[in-house]
Amino acid sequence: MSKPFIDVAAGLILQEDGSLLLAERPGDKPWPGWWELPGGKIEAGETVLQALARELKEELDIVVTTATPWVTYVHEYPKNIVRLAFCRVTQWQGSPTGIEGQRLAWVNPHAPLDVGPLLPATQPPLRWLQLPDRYLVTAIGSQQGLAGFLEQLSAALKAGVRLVQFREPAWAEQACEDEVHEGFLAVLRCCHEFGARCLLNSVHPQAWQAQADGVHWRARDAAAQAAAISAPGAGPDQPAAKTDTTLPVEAPLPDAHLQSHKLVGVSAHTAQDLAAARSLNADFAVLGHVLETPSHPNQPGMGWNAFATLAQASGLPVFAIGGQSQTTLASARQHGAHGIAGMRGLLAAG
Repeated sequence: MSKPFIDVAAGLILQEDGSLLLAERPGDKPWPGWWELPGGKIEAGETVLQALARELKEELDIVVTTATPWVTYVHEYPKNIVRLAFCRVTQWQGSPTGIEGQRLAWVNPHAPLDVGPLLPATQPPLRWLQLPDRYLVTAIGSQQGLAGFLEQLSAALKAGVRLVQFREPAWAEQACEDEVHEGFLAVLRCCHEFGARCLLNSVHPQAWQAQADGVHWRARDAAAQAAAISAPGAGPDQPAAKTDTTLPVEAPLPDAHLQSHKLVGVSAHTAQDLAAARSLNADFAVLGHVLETPSHPNQPGMGWNAFATLAQASGLPVFAIGGQSQTTLASARQHGAHGIAGMRGLLAAG
């Protein structure tokens, strides 16, 4: 017997200081006493944002004035399957009040929570919320460009960039491995000086990954990894592949907070690439290119509408890449992006 399938809109109500509103489920509802993100069922004829605005008015007596789509995620409970369209709510009118008698709490999602237990489907978005909204990709090119790049990187890190990817295929082709490795270590040290994390692109030797704060898989490498996981005879320590691209299932939570575990990012251009990212239990994907960019001359971008369609079905946080800068962050969020990724545009932000 198949389980009921329910579509839900859920809001991450965020104050300017980053604190997040959680609500305790009332005693007359399933899972009483568990804490969750406010929201409710999407009714026939409603868009996600319409349903969210109605539910938050009914539950909290607030009027949503600014909300953007984020991650749509499927969780299977013992009695039903819920597809949760998570949205970020950053402006509203009124003061949140527990209209149904539920307790409310403002929490810091970057620290251990002082309320709980959390509903299982509430745990992944709190983990994802810890990801920075800007992801800088290096473009050093050679040993001669390293000193100047480190100056620019320091400025960008001072300006708030907290996630960096070391990706230097051209440099790796023209120089010895030791020289590029020293460049990677210099970038890593610079990131750590400012409390930022540095991921290593899979174009570089696997042996370097232990020194990085995580790995960023190229699309082709992610596909190969996902295929290896799903192949007959795959090792027992490898996670099972997820092959349903229309119904992404949640990844297991790490034992520690996002800040203390190795991150996994994946480059994606298609729905198949995003499916591979889910198979690898990636923390996020980078999707594009969206707009025209010097790194892809004479190649039109996919545009925001195509990006939004793929992001909505991704099941994990997605960074927009291609022609991105601080000026495009708002547009990216309006189309479902977690944030933006790029080389020149984000480096210039410093």
